[in-house]
Amino acid sequence: MSQPSVVLATASYDHTIRFWEAKSGRCYRTIQYPESQVNRLEITPDKRYLAAAGNPHIRLFDVNANSPQPVMSYDSHTNNVMAVGFQCDGNWMYSGSEDGTVKIWDLRAPGCQREYESRAAVNTVVLHPNQTELISGDQNGNIRVWDLTANSCSCELVPEVDTAVRSLTVMWDGSLVVAANNRGTCYVWRLMRGPRTMTNFEPLHKLQAHDGYILKCLLSPELCEPGRYLATASSDHTVKIWNVDGFTLEKTLVGHQRWVWDCVFSVDGAFLITASSDSTARLWSMANGEEIKVYRGHQKATVCCALHDGTEPSC
Repeated sequence: MSQPSVVLATASYDHTIRFWEAKSGRCYRTIQYPESQVNRLEITPDKRYLAAAGNPHIRLFDVNANSPQPVMSYDSHTNNVMAVGFQCDGNWMYSGSEDGTVKIWDLRAPGCQREYESRAAVNTVVLHPNQTELISGDQNGNIRVWDLTANSCSCELVPEVDTAVRSLTVMWDGSLVVAANNRGTCYVWRLMRGPRTMTNFEPLHKLQAHDGYILKCLLSPELCEPGRYLATASSDHTVKIWNVDGFTLEKTLVGHQRWVWDCVFSVDGAFLITASSDSTARLWSMANGEEIKVYRGHQKATVCCALHDGTEPSC
């Protein structure tokens, strides 16, 4: 198989992962995933592999093969894996789990290389653009920065006591971090570089984005500049697009019939893909907020999506 220029994948409670032609909406490959549901999908920077975070393992599938079997399995978590991502040149992967740990995996070696204890179920983990800090959010409302150079937790904050942090996102230039919680609130901080290059959080804004849960928040990519946007996907069936300059509401994406669990921007920020409990994924225009395409095929809730339509990043 030749490598597709656009890789779009979704996963559902129907125990399948589907690959889609983004423009036509045709599903061209289905992987059966019988062991568990898939909580999160992520594509490697080189577009070669798709990571599926399940319970309690992570499986790596070849994007360009038809094999239903994973090429690798990562197995030391003991509960649902809720977060997965890759370092920018693809040498290592990070994960966060409801077992309370954040782990780092060298893709060129077996086993887990590092483990950090969050002491509560981890819902979300993001990698700072500096590639040396992981930021995690957990069920007890804690946000922690894990300094990979010092191999320790360098910062800890609790924006709202006993309110689960569902999703974290960092601006591509490392200037902002946003945490979204179960009460529909987004907390925004400026990230300041302190002594010993430690990241400091300076409170910038508190945004009451939705009345329901926010299940995913995501800041727009570099090629979207000079526009800077925050997308918030919610249990209220909508996705809202906020202008980061003042956090004013730009548009509301309306069309999904149930909870919207996940969203991902195209590389230029012109489009957004969303995944919902209504069993569909959808493609939206950021210019006018209109729905362009509906991806139909899953039999149950579609809870995560992954898109890679850019070139391989240079670290």
